[in-house]
Amino acid sequence: MTAPSQPQHTAQPAGLAIPAGMPRRQTPATRRPLDLNRLSLNQATTEPYTLAEAAAACAQAGIGWFAPWRHKIAATGLAESARILKNYGLRVSSLCRGGMFPAPTRDERAARIEDNRRAIAEAAALETDVLVLVCGPPNGCPLDEARQMVEDGIAALIPYAEQHGVRLAIEPLHPMFAADRSVIVSLGQANDIVQRLGSPWVGVVIDVYHVWWDPYLDREIARARGHIFGFHVNDWVVPMADTVTSRGLMGEGCIDIPRIREAVEAAGYHGPIEVEVMNRDLWQKGCREIVEMVKNAYMLHT
Repeated sequence: MTAPSQPQHTAQPAGLAIPAGMPRRQTPATRRPLDLNRLSLNQATTEPYTLAEAAAACAQAGIGWFAPWRHKIAATGLAESARILKNYGLRVSSLCRGGMFPAPTRDERAARIEDNRRAIAEAAALETDVLVLVCGPPNGCPLDEARQMVEDGIAALIPYAEQHGVRLAIEPLHPMFAADRSVIVSLGQANDIVQRLGSPWVGVVIDVYHVWWDPYLDREIARARGHIFGFHVNDWVVPMADTVTSRGLMGEGCIDIPRIREAVEAAGYHGPIEVEVMNRDLWQKGCREIVEMVKNAYMLHT
């Protein structure tokens, strides 16, 4: 199989509570126009709902892209999930998640590689060419060794990924997740792995929640040119109830999302933009209401 080319995809909402002293971010009037056809709903945004419920809400809202999570696929069944998404006319922007490579024993690491092969096959069955890799915590291993396990694990997957036409997208997480979710905690670290592996099947996904703080962000986005396989948007609000389920909709926090988006586009990425908002308060709302809020926030603040 030949190496993949960069894909070419073609009223104010009632948001969550904004902390006192933090005004809703105003969208610059001079920003580049945003194409609604690029909007993808990441299923984590509608976590309490089934794949079928979220897919139906997307179709009703005129959203053409969808990004499922593997536990939702497992609950529905792979063949049935593919059928539902196709029946609603939804294209799959990515599958989340693979990764979780570090482990203290060789057998455990081998088992994780095998699970990633299953994830690659699932992505291919869903007709997406992107598997998001959340690389995994150290699991008792020294950080440098855990990071090498991540790189070795990805390297081991490249032939299988190429065989299935699925690209491996490393998602660096915010440093606060180093102990329990990922030892890859900056876009620079992810780019280093991509550069060392030197494969067109390995790249990055940029999530503003995880990278907005980075003083080297512009440089690293530019460095990722040709290897940006996905772009996720949401917002950082304070005070934060917990680190995982307190993300805001775009415009509710402090991230300059339009500026980061334009940097990503300047680096050559014009594919789907996934809205991934893990928020327990948002999850209390109806599925269709969540999707409409996502659509409005995307248009106004991305």
